[in-house]
Amino acid sequence: MPTAVLPQIPLYEPAPATNEPLDYADLAVIDLSKANTPEGRAELAVQVRDAMHTQGFFYVINHGLMPSQNARMFDIADAAFSQVTEDEKKILTSDFKITGAYEGYKLRRVWHIDSGVRDQIEQYNIHRHVRTQAHPKALTPLLPELDAFARFNHFEVLHPILRLFALGLELPEDTFVNMHNFDGPGDTSLRFMKYYPRSEDEEIATKNVWLKGHADIGSVSILWSQRVGGLQILSSDGNWRWVRHIENALVINAGDSMDFLSGGFYKPTIHRVTQPPADQRNYARLGIFYFSKPDDDVKLIPLSASPVLQRNGIKRRCDDADAPTAGEWRKGVTSAYGMTNLKKTESGVEEEVISGIVVKHYN
Repeated sequence: MPTAVLPQIPLYEPAPATNEPLDYADLAVIDLSKANTPEGRAELAVQVRDAMHTQGFFYVINHGLMPSQNARMFDIADAAFSQVTEDEKKILTSDFKITGAYEGYKLRRVWHIDSGVRDQIEQYNIHRHVRTQAHPKALTPLLPELDAFARFNHFEVLHPILRLFALGLELPEDTFVNMHNFDGPGDTSLRFMKYYPRSEDEEIATKNVWLKGHADIGSVSILWSQRVGGLQILSSDGNWRWVRHIENALVINAGDSMDFLSGGFYKPTIHRVTQPPADQRNYARLGIFYFSKPDDDVKLIPLSASPVLQRNGIKRRCDDADAPTAGEWRKGVTSAYGMTNLKKTESGVEEEVISGIVVKHYN
């Protein structure tokens, strides 16, 4: 990250931590500093493999970014919303339904949640090559920091995790790294996301769900932990459990693309966002994410050479000949999300078909 004198922007004041007695998921904590040696990677690979096969989520600590740098990024993330006019946001709004890629802003009230209620979520999406798109005036002086942060996420977090994923399948270390090139074709990107409090009527109509239960599109999602609660995962016993905030930690999960590539071994766990705990309900929920996807030309078929998959079996979501590329899958899901009429099953799960594959949404 840059060490020169930084442009001045308003400081973001995070909410106080919740004191509510929540039912938290028991997630593994991975010390990424151990990944610097072959012995450390071997140890971590087993921990990551077990976490991803059983829970689909884990925490990362000791990733290399200082708490002060973390706080600065939340200052920048908030500036993308609080320091940009509505008119400028509209000019820089993404036409993701046509392009199949998020770039620029997604404004509020675009996605349908339930019972006629639309979302109260703003996004600002930044391609990993940050200078390839137009940015609001407030962020232009911050582009060197955004560029450094995108590269940090890609090379210092994503690639080490992908190496652990490969080792966990007993494959060569760079198997997944070679599918996630920083200069390759694709939509791996940085995202700032702000959830705003809703009216009581909207909470009742949606049963307090702010973002439907879903699996992510890509391979690995990196969430920078923040204080306002709301993220929940669907546990194997069918119960939703909260994800606990850990200061300066990351929350990692796999998405559909990794599910395809790992033959169902690495779980794309269903997760959602709900109304925050009672003592945080007057606060907006600000998030920072790095959503990684394989290069667009990667065909999403199981890596059947893996000894682990050979021992455990492969679960295919479609025949290999019919499998989409990462680019086809990303465009199909992005274009449809929150925009299509979903078919509700008897269990209450909503479904749609993309590239011949059933995609489920949980409320």
